[in-house]
Amino acid sequence: NQAFISMKKIPLLLIFLFLSNLLYSQSAEEYFNRGVAKGNLEDTKGAIADYTKAIELDSKYASAYNNRGVAKCKLEDYRGAIADYTKAIELDSKYAIAYNNRGAAKRDLEDTKGAIADCTKAIELDPNIADFYYNRGASKRKLEDYRGAIADYTKAIELDSKYASAYFGRGLSKLQLSQKDSGCLDLSKAGELGYDYAYEIIKIYCN
Repeated sequence: NQAFISMKKIPLLLIFLFLSNLLYSQSAEEYFNRGVAKGNLEDTKGAIADYTKAIELDSKYASAYNNRGVAKCKLEDYRGAIADYTKAIELDSKYAIAYNNRGAAKRDLEDTKGAIADCTKAIELDPNIADFYYNRGASKRKLEDYRGAIADYTKAIELDSKYASAYFGRGLSKLQLSQKDSGCLDLSKAGELGYDYAYEIIKIYCN
């Protein structure tokens, strides 16, 4: 015997299927949140997969592009990360964090001037984030602009007094300018805050 569905039952079946899809399909935001959770658990590839799914469901999800870029950076896919940050910025021209993150990725690819430009834009959009100054300072130090680097590291420390990496970078920059005493104090502070490698530098330059 063949199954038979009368015309009267079709609307009820369609309603059931519609409700089933609502119950079992995940939204872009849910995939995004799961990507964040996986990233926190160091499941970087899993996070990328979830951010990608969020983007498939919502192609204008700027935060998903930004976070996928962060995950790609963890896998050292800096070019892929830059592409994602750039897309996030296209979707939201005032996305300060995406500018900062793109700057950090450019620095990893030795595009130091491009990195400084992006970090400067991030600072213009939001001047109260310590990371933005730190990243610009790190790029300036690469260009041997030690005074500029010190100024940025100092601002980062003003915004976050426990920023160990900023103390470390400022200490190294001061050593380059023969400011040994002050530089060694910064390195010591970085060590106290948990930046253990600072003590290796102190052994070489400060004793």
